[in-house]
Amino acid sequence: MSEPDGINIAEEVARLTDKADKQLRITYAKLTPWQKTLVARHPERPRALEYIHQLIEDFTPLAGDRAFADDAAVVGGLGRFRGQSIVVLGTEKGGDTDTRVKHNFGSAKPEGYRKARRLMELAGRFRLPLLTFVDTSGAFPGIDAEARGQAEAIARSIEACLEASVPIVATIIGEGGSGGAIALATGNRVLMLEHAIYSVISPEGCASILWRDAAQAAQAAEALKLTAADLKALHLVDEVVAEPLGGAHRDPTAAVRAVGDAMEAQLSPLLGLGPEVLKAQRRDKFLAMGREGVA
Repeated sequence: MSEPDGINIAEEVARLTDKADKQLRITYAKLTPWQKTLVARHPERPRALEYIHQLIEDFTPLAGDRAFADDAAVVGGLGRFRGQSIVVLGTEKGGDTDTRVKHNFGSAKPEGYRKARRLMELAGRFRLPLLTFVDTSGAFPGIDAEARGQAEAIARSIEACLEASVPIVATIIGEGGSGGAIALATGNRVLMLEHAIYSVISPEGCASILWRDAAQAAQAAEALKLTAADLKALHLVDEVVAEPLGGAHRDPTAAVRAVGDAMEAQLSPLLGLGPEVLKAQRRDKFLAMGREGVA
């Protein structure tokens, strides 16, 4: 279709789209660590439950820690991933005001980590691989959580990961904050989305401690080496999953599919390994982290 002045509308739209995509590609290739942090926190980025509902068939949620309560910040249950029966866990932030309040913005309390441990032990009992989706700024730091044994619950969840007799594939889909993330990410394989972040503390928290000024978050983000590229170079994650141009929020379906493909590729070779081999692999993997000259 052409306008009277000779301009072909379809060709012009394609030209402008290509130009915009090229500019977007250039922009995203130059993102600073702080800018990556903002992308990782984008409100429209797909959340754990979106990955679960799109990738896991016949998902049956399981709730409660059998001790105190159910924590909606940690979601999980049984299902099938591309024909393979599995147990799945995730930290869920929520996508709007109501769901964010319900899920406590993805910051789990002790009962959340105890629920996670219960499902990990369930996976081992029935020889089901465990898949996890991590998106949390960190464990809930409130007084009530501390009173109920927050640190102990996180440590026990990490221990359950290390002692699991089944394959564990963990994926950092947004933020991976401190022990609250490691509690669900101590896996045989750890994947990370291209614009996700993973660190011992948030940039704001780091800046508040080092400079007593949260406004220095951008400088802290640079120092923390929290980007996927940094963590891959440091051998702290096994694979970086490419996101759609402009971030996962621009095409959530494609992002979820890419994560599913990467998880399947990482899980398949683990399925034939015995329990002791899987445990030894995880142990050696995490003991090697931070050691100079150890890949």
